[in-house]
Amino acid sequence: MTRGDLAGRTGCHLETIRYYEQTGLMPNPPRSPSGHRRYSEAHERRLRFILRGRELGFTIDDLRKLLGLVDRRRVSCGDIRTAALAHLADVRRKIADLRRMERTLADTAARCRGGDVPDCPIIDTLSRPA
Repeated sequence: MTRGDLAGRTGCHLETIRYYEQTGLMPNPPRSPSGHRRYSEAHERRLRFILRGRELGFTIDDLRKLLGLVDRRRVSCGDIRTAALAHLADVRRKIADLRRMERTLADTAARCRGGDVPDCPIIDTLSRPA
């Protein structure tokens, strides 16, 4: 299939596929005798892996490490589980940080009356040291 076909089948932009090739996440496909790139089902599976990993918040480096394990055939379910649990812990930390931010902003905004008064609890909160 062509890069356009691959993009259509996965919902991925052409430029994103090029980027993943340039960063080494996607292998360069073989070329047809006329010089066109020819992607296989394996390319599609790999791209879907990358896209889904990105949706789940894995960084490019995280995916590079995971794909490195797969490519070297040294992958074990335990290794992948360890990486997934480490990522899950990071996601949970971020969620906790976001909840703290939400509480602070909601509390601060609730104290603000709005209007044309010079004193503003939101500005006061943002001006204080963390």
